[in-house]
Amino acid sequence: MEIDPKEEVLYRLRLAEEHLQTAEKRYTIEDWAGVVQSSQLAAENAAKAVISHYHIPSWTHDPSGELEQITSQLPPNTRDHAHRLAEIVRELAPEHGRTSHGLPAQRITPAQLYSRDAAEQALQAAREAINRAKHILARLGYHT
Repeated sequence: MEIDPKEEVLYRLRLAEEHLQTAEKRYTIEDWAGVVQSSQLAAENAAKAVISHYHIPSWTHDPSGELEQITSQLPPNTRDHAHRLAEIVRELAPEHGRTSHGLPAQRITPAQLYSRDAAEQALQAAREAINRAKHILARLGYHT
C-alpha cells in the first residue's frame, strides 16, 4: 500500500487536534490523568505530522529523535519551532505509560498520580505543540 505524504500529514494533524479536543473535554470533568493522556497523544501526533512530510513516522510514542533528524531539512525559519516541538514530545512521552498504568511498583494509579497543575501543564504543552507543528507545516506549503 502506497501512502500519499500529504494525506498522512493532514491525517496526523487532524488526529493531534482530536486528541487536544479530548484533553479539553476531560479537563472540564476534572479527569486529570485523561487530560495528560490525551495531551501526550496530541503532541506526539503533532510531531508525526511534521515528520510525515519526509517519511512515514515510526511506531513510537516519542518521535522526538525522528523530528530532530529531519530538522536540518526544514526551512531555516522553522527549525527553532521543530526543536521546541521535539522537546515537548520528549517531555510528555513517558506519560503515555503512566496515564494507562500509573506506577505499579508503588501501587499508584493514574488518578492518584496527576493533579490539576500537571493536567494544565500538559494541556498547555499540547496546544503549543500543535501551534508549532502548524507553523512548520504552513512554511512547507500546507494550509491547515
